[in-house]
Amino acid sequence: MAEGELWTVVEVLGGGVLLVVMAVASVICFDAYRRRFNNAHVEGQAIFEDPNSLKPVPCPSIFDPAEKYISLIIPAYNEEHRLPGTLDETMNYLQKRRKKDDSFTYEVVIVDDGSVDGTKTVAFDYIKKYKVDNVRVLLLGRNHGKGEAIRQGMLHSRGALLLMLDADGATKISDLEKLEDEIFAVARNELHFDNAAVGCLGISDIPIVAFGSRAHLEEKALATRKWYRNFLMKGFHLVVLLAAGPGIRDTQCGFKMFTRAAARKLFRNVRLKRWCFDVELVYLCKWFRIPMIEISVTWTEIPGSKVTLLSIPNMLWELVLMSVGYRIGMWKIAV
Repeated sequence: MAEGELWTVVEVLGGGVLLVVMAVASVICFDAYRRRFNNAHVEGQAIFEDPNSLKPVPCPSIFDPAEKYISLIIPAYNEEHRLPGTLDETMNYLQKRRKKDDSFTYEVVIVDDGSVDGTKTVAFDYIKKYKVDNVRVLLLGRNHGKGEAIRQGMLHSRGALLLMLDADGATKISDLEKLEDEIFAVARNELHFDNAAVGCLGISDIPIVAFGSRAHLEEKALATRKWYRNFLMKGFHLVVLLAAGPGIRDTQCGFKMFTRAAARKLFRNVRLKRWCFDVELVYLCKWFRIPMIEISVTWTEIPGSKVTLLSIPNMLWELVLMSVGYRIGMWKIAV
């Protein structure tokens, strides 16, 4: 091949690569732009419904003062089989704690993310048993994704503390006390609030986030998982590090606690609707300079996970969108 022909081939290949890069960059920018208002609305008004009267119950707002000590937000999509066990364990724990302490008030908010099975019926049975003041079902109408379900639950909860937990009950519910204790410890020891300020509902005004973590189980998981899953997870953790920075080893554990002030700042800004909203929370915590704590929790693998290997590409795509959206100023942060 003559030198001139070789340069022609190189130029064609270089031009092709450049076009592909420009096309991918354009798609990323377009998708990030399309999602710039994801934090502002949801299709269809979220409502609570009382199964006894079949009438909508007015939704509280995260901007209202706290009315309960703690809210537990459970996103549920087609969880008719796994949800009952989690709710039984949760309600038993909450009732026992309530008997020991009259100031311990609670609500469980089940967010039905457009389920097409009997999830709504299961949840309504618990409302009938425990009353609508203690258990509520937030109906989103259609499936939006776990991130959006949790965002809506947070925005319409009444607690001074707000705990998100998965419907599969993989984390022991009593471990919420570990997160709760650490939040109070940070408020007293690091932020130097006195006991009067942090007591009972007062903690709601101090922005702090506690991340439940399975990082202490990583060594065992690496030994039991197949090599390609370890490779994909290590790659994902690297991308998370690049997108949100260091600080939290396990961003994806579904057991996290927020003070009301922290939830107010974070969930009015979250745009990612599916799996990577957790990483966005870390990014936003750093932007707002909200103290973050990572605490080891008791965790058990529960069959029926909706996260598959095919979820990884979508998660990576969301991380790229987040990085582009925030870093070029397309995603504005409301303060």
